Amino acid sequence: MLPVYKWWQLPYYYAGCKMYDLLAGHQNISASYLMSHSKAIEAFPMLQARGLVGAVVYYDGMHNDARMNIALIMTAVKHGAAVANYVEVTKLLKTTSNSTDINGSTSENVSEGQTGGKLYGAKVKDTITGEEWEVHAKGIINATGPFTDSVLSLDNPAHKPIVQASAGVHITFPNYYSPRNMGLLDPATSDGRVIFFLPWQGNTIAGTTDSPAPVRRDPRPHEEDVQWILEEVKRYLSPDIQVRRGDVLSAWAGLRPLVSNPNSTSTQALVRNHLIHVSPSGLVTIAGGKWTTYRAMAEETVDEAVKLFALKTTGPCRTKEIQLIGSERWGNNMFISLIQRYGLETEVAQHLSDSYGDRAWSVCEYAEPTGLRWPHYGKRLSRVYPYIEAEVRYAVHNEYALTAIDFLARRSRLTFLNSHVALDVLPRVVEIMGDELHWPKWRRNKEIRDAEIFMESMGVPFGSRRHRIGWREWKSEVLNSLWPLGRNRISGDEVEGQVIRGAVQHAARISRAQFDPGEVDRLKNSFVKRVPTTAPDMTTKLLSMEDVKTLVTEKLNLGWYALSVSYASAKDANMGPLLFRLEESDVDRVILEVSRGRKVLDQEEFIHVCATLKDLAASPPLSRKSPKTRERRRIPVEKSGGGV
Repeated sequence: MLPVYKWWQLPYYYAGCKMYDLLAGHQNISASYLMSHSKAIEAFPMLQARGLVGAVVYYDGMHNDARMNIALIMTAVKHGAAVANYVEVTKLLKTTSNSTDINGSTSENVSEGQTGGKLYGAKVKDTITGEEWEVHAKGIINATGPFTDSVLSLDNPAHKPIVQASAGVHITFPNYYSPRNMGLLDPATSDGRVIFFLPWQGNTIAGTTDSPAPVRRDPRPHEEDVQWILEEVKRYLSPDIQVRRGDVLSAWAGLRPLVSNPNSTSTQALVRNHLIHVSPSGLVTIAGGKWTTYRAMAEETVDEAVKLFALKTTGPCRTKEIQLIGSERWGNNMFISLIQRYGLETEVAQHLSDSYGDRAWSVCEYAEPTGLRWPHYGKRLSRVYPYIEAEVRYAVHNEYALTAIDFLARRSRLTFLNSHVALDVLPRVVEIMGDELHWPKWRRNKEIRDAEIFMESMGVPFGSRRHRIGWREWKSEVLNSLWPLGRNRISGDEVEGQVIRGAVQHAARISRAQFDPGEVDRLKNSFVKRVPTTAPDMTTKLLSMEDVKTLVTEKLNLGWYALSVSYASAKDANMGPLLFRLEESDVDRVILEVSRGRKVLDQEEFIHVCATLKDLAASPPLSRKSPKTRERRRIPVEKSGGGV
């Protein structure tokens, strides 16, 4: 749905969607259509109704990219490909400049930095065991996405980068933020970017941003980007829905490999299309592109490889005919058969059918009896989501899963759906994988530590993993991050109590519930006690803005890290960006917003002030740089597609 708040935009967007239908041709899912004000609110009850004139609805496809990627890999294996996980190319092997033998049978490798000769293989390393060996081949294709330039640099150290990584940040909300069958798209946000708000895998996903970013294995979302998405979502949702930072179940950043012109220094040269490049050594590089064109990209690349490496083929490319593994015997009603044969819960059966296709039968073979009257099989990892323990075993034996994160983030999407639940199920996942792969205790502990560090890039609050790792390790980690070397440190005994209480309170504060059990009643009692005794009844019990400010300061522990240290000394100690308190101006602003300019507040407004301040105190602070310095560079929407 594209909500429209100006009459002239209605025919404009409708014409654009009809052009979208025309381009889709016979593959169009369904025709776009107009929707009146009342029908739009009926279809999307959370929508901002004020000023809405109507909406345009169009259809698009969506998928589970983790399962899609695995389906592609396993389909390649089915057709004879050899697949290796956690194997890294450390060196490309070349013939000498005057040799023509690309098989490397009698040739020597070129010296480091030499660019002559033809490629005949690569030296690779198992990043888990450390083992290294050589692989010889007729040709090499570089299809490494954001890491394209690192492989090109192995081929030619003087290589000029051709890929500009663009970071797209997404956040996940609970499912009550959107209806189950309708998404929202804003094609013109406050700064010209596109933002979507869609039901996804049982939750609601919102994004995205487009900012130039360095290439790293686990990119992290910036708080500024998360807050920008929250603010844009607020603009389109009803005012009675509080879009809270505490409702963010997960936040992550992904890298899009946008292709840049090597002869241009401007980001305007970036495009989302793909290109195929052949280096003098014979390295074929496919860069750029997107999910919707992956088969065309593969066909063009393989055709180039066939021609370049003189490969023998049995006929033309067959990619249009080849179904992905799991799709051949799948049907919309397959989940019913799974329920009838294995006694699965309906939600679990639908999840397995949608995620694995006809391979769901193989997944169920790894399922253990629940010991319950119903369901018979399918022990859930968490009661919140339909993932079952059998999926972990299946991933280990059939999908090359070698680490806990392989399953939680790359075979399933649990970490992306809810990083807090992923943290809760982590020990059980490690236990199952450890039993299947015969991990010793040290390896299991390492898996938990590595996974927890990874999840901190997905929105898990600071302090959440203290109870899972050694106390000394956690204390040292926290103290080193708070007080840099060379600074005067507060005594360890004094800090220890603060850090424990602080981290646990901070981790609990970033939660979906604004108040702890009984906290609302305590706040209400505090309000009543503060009201002058001359007030005749509860309906007229009001507090002045100054009284409310005093009361929230007393009752809410907003500056939790300064339990026994003054604010000034804490500030002097340079306690870092994760430890913070609200400024007095923050409290004044929230009270003014809730009171809407009145001089007094009632009890419900007081509770609203407390809830808002707790959300604000839980949110990581934005950069303290000046607005000009803090301004984000962004990739132009017309070049990147805006993430859509």
